[in-house]
Amino acid sequence: MSDDKVEVRNINSPDHITRVDRVKYEDMKQALLRVLPAEAPGLKVAEAQEALKPLLDQELFPGGAKSGWWLKCVQLDLEFKGVIARAETPPVRLYRL
Repeated sequence: MSDDKVEVRNINSPDHITRVDRVKYEDMKQALLRVLPAEAPGLKVAEAQEALKPLLDQELFPGGAKSGWWLKCVQLDLEFKGVIARAETPPVRLYRL
């Protein structure tokens, strides 16, 4: 397994494994965990995305480019791993466990 990729899972499809760029994944993960509160109900996904954009490496995500896709990728993986969770009532709000 190459160090430039990381395996990610999806809470909605737990048996599906995808390999993605490790550097982008780690940058998004660190930014997401910095902005999410530790208690429910948490932040709406759009609020989290706006809050984390300034924390992202601009060489990896110039002007926030592709940050929406990477946010969803990391969100679903971290939910699968039990690092973050969704609030129980809509809309989707995320918080750290």
